[in-house]
Amino acid sequence: MSAIRLSPTAAILRHGVLVLTSAFILVPFVWMVSLSLKSPGEIFRATFSVLPAQFYGVDNYAKAITSVPLPRYMGNGLLVCALILAAQILVCAPAAYALAKLKFWGRDFIFAMVLVGLLLPHQVLSLPLFILCYKLGILNTYLALVIPYVVSPFGIFLLRQFFKKIPNDIVHAARLDGLCELAIVWKIMVPMALPAVITFSIFSVVAHWNDLFWPLIAVRDGNLMPAPLGIMAFKNEEAGNDYGPLMAASTLVVAPLLIAFLAAQKWFVEGMTGGSVK
Repeated sequence: MSAIRLSPTAAILRHGVLVLTSAFILVPFVWMVSLSLKSPGEIFRATFSVLPAQFYGVDNYAKAITSVPLPRYMGNGLLVCALILAAQILVCAPAAYALAKLKFWGRDFIFAMVLVGLLLPHQVLSLPLFILCYKLGILNTYLALVIPYVVSPFGIFLLRQFFKKIPNDIVHAARLDGLCELAIVWKIMVPMALPAVITFSIFSVVAHWNDLFWPLIAVRDGNLMPAPLGIMAFKNEEAGNDYGPLMAASTLVVAPLLIAFLAAQKWFVEGMTGGSVK
C-alpha cells in the first residue's frame, strides 16, 4: 500500500505540531539538567538561561552522590525492576499464550477480566495489597515491592495480541515434534515475539523505576528504598532548598531510562505496532 502524500502546507503544519509538542515535553528535562549545573545563587535569579554563568556541576553531582546513598537507592531500584520484570514475563507469557492459542471454557471471560484490569489504577488496590503483605509478614522487604506487580494485565494483553499474529501451523508443527505447551511458549512464541517482550520490558521498567506511591507505603528501611523514594528522603533530610544537588540526583536517576530507551527504540516501535497489523 502506497504512503499517503501530504500537501506542503499540511506537512509543515504536522511538523510544526510535532516540534511544539516535543519542545513542551523536553523543557522540564532541559531545565532539570540546567539547574543541576548551576550554583545556588544562580538558580533563583529572575532571569533564566540554559547554560550556567558559573559551572557548578561537579559540586552538585558530587554532593548528590555522597550526601545520601544514591547509588544504593539506584541499585535497589534496579534489583526490584529486574525481579518484577522476570516474574511478569514468567506469568504473562504462558497466560497470553493460553488466551491466544488454546481453546477452553471461560477464555473470553478471562480475557474480559484482563481488560477490566487494564482500567483499574494500581492505587485502587493499595489497601488490600498492604493488608495482604502484612498478613504474609513481608512488609519492609524486597518482596513487598515485587509481589503486587507479578501479574500485569497490560503484559498479558500485549503478548496475546502479538501471539495471535503467529500462524497456528507453527504451533501445530511444534506439537507434532513432541513439544509440550510450555516448551512451545518459551522456545517458539517468546523468541518470535521478542519486539513485544522488549516493548513490555520498557514499559515495566519505566513504571516501576519511577514508582513512588507503593514503595512509600511498603518500606521504611532506608537500605531498601528505590530511587524515587530515596530522592524524596534526600530532599527532606539533607538538601532542603539546595536544588542543585537535588536536580543532579534526579538527572542521574532519569539517565539510565533514557539510555535504555534509545538503545531499544527500534524494537519498541515494532512491538507497539506489530500487534495491531495483520
